[in-house]
Amino acid sequence: MLRAGHFIAIGVIALLTLGVVMVNSAGMAVAPIGTDGSASQGVTPESILLSRSTIYMLLALAALIGGAIVPVRAFAERFGRPATGLAARDGKADALTLGVGCAILVGIMSLVYMPGIGKAVNGAHRWLAVPGSGFSFQPSEIAKWGMCLLVAWYGARRGATLSALVTGLVPALIGVGAVAGFIILEDLGTGVLVGSVACLVLIAAGARFWHFAMMVPVAVLGLIAAIVTSPYRVKRIMTFLNPYEDPQGAGYHMIQSMAAVAGGGGFGRGLGHGLQKFGYLPEDQTDFLFAIICEELGIAGAAVIIGLFAALIWSGMVIASREREPMLKLLGLSVTTTVGLQALINLAVVTGLGPTKGIALPLVSSGGTGWILTAFSLGLLISIDRGQQQPSMAREPALA
Repeated sequence: MLRAGHFIAIGVIALLTLGVVMVNSAGMAVAPIGTDGSASQGVTPESILLSRSTIYMLLALAALIGGAIVPVRAFAERFGRPATGLAARDGKADALTLGVGCAILVGIMSLVYMPGIGKAVNGAHRWLAVPGSGFSFQPSEIAKWGMCLLVAWYGARRGATLSALVTGLVPALIGVGAVAGFIILEDLGTGVLVGSVACLVLIAAGARFWHFAMMVPVAVLGLIAAIVTSPYRVKRIMTFLNPYEDPQGAGYHMIQSMAAVAGGGGFGRGLGHGLQKFGYLPEDQTDFLFAIICEELGIAGAAVIIGLFAALIWSGMVIASREREPMLKLLGLSVTTTVGLQALINLAVVTGLGPTKGIALPLVSSGGTGWILTAFSLGLLISIDRGQQQPSMAREPALA
C-alpha cells in the first residue's frame, strides 16, 4: 500500500521532470543560419538529457534519497525532546544554541557582499560564485531550510514555555527576526516567507496567538520601511496596482506574464510552440516559468502542476499529523508549509495576483541549489514517514 512518503517521492520526481522539460523549452531561441547555410540543431531529446537542468535534476534526486535515509528520528529522540528539569525552567542553553545557529546562517548570507565570491545580478546581491567554476548559488536557500530545522528544534525543546513571552517566545523571535531581516535586505519575498513559516511553527509548538497579534503592527511597520526605502520595491507595488500605466517600462514584465498565461487557453499552443519566451517575457526559465507552462500546455498543464503541489502538501500534512515526536511533527509542518507557501506566492505573482518578486516555483523553476535543498528537505519527510507505524495496521489483529 502506498504511504504518504511514496506520494512525496512521486510528486518530486514528476515536478522535477516537468521542470527539466519546460526549462529547456523556455530556453529555446531563434538561432541565426551559419555561413555554410546550416542552422543549429535546436532542442532535441539528446540535448535535454545532456542539459544542465538534467544534471541538477539528478543531483536533486540524489538529495531526495539522501534525505530519505538520514536518521532524523534518532536525532530528534536524542536532541529534540522537550526539555526537562532545570533545563526546562532555565532555557538559556536552548536560546544560546538557537542564537548560534541563526548567527551562522546570517554569516553565510553575509558572504554575498564579500569581493571575489559575491555575485550581483540586476543590482541584487543574492548569489555566491565559486571562482573559476561558473557555479553560483543563493545562500538564502540554505538559510530558508536551515530555519525550518532550527525553529522545529527550538519549538520542540521549549514548547512548554513558549506561552511565556519573555522567557520562551522572545529568544525565538529575535533569531527569526535576525535571519528574516537580513534576507529582506536583498530578497523581500524569501524573507517574508521565512518569517511567516517560522511564526506558524512557533504557534503550532505552543506559542500564544495573541502574542503574535501584539507584534503585527511592528512587523507591518518594518515591512513598510523595507518597501519605501527601496525605490524598485515601491515601483513594483505601483506596477501591481496598475501595470498599464507604464506598459513598456515597469509594467512590461507583468503584462507579458499575463499575456503568456492567457494565450494558452485550454490545452495550450503545444510544447515548444510558445511565443513569449522569444525575447518578450523576462526570467522565463526561472521565476516566470509557470507562465510558459500555461502558454504551451494551457489550463490542463497548469492543473497538473497545481495538482502535484496539492498532493505534495497533503502528503506532508498527513505525515506531520500522524507524527508523535514533537520535533519531527514541527519539522514536517515547517517543510510542507515552506514548499506550499512558496509555490502559492510564485503562482500569485505569475498570474498577476501579487506584485513581482524574485521567488521561484519549487522543483520547477530553473535553479540548482533550490532543487537540491528542496528535494533533500522533502526527503526528510520521507524519512519521518518511514519511521512511523500506522495505528490502523497495528490494531488489525485485535479487531480480527
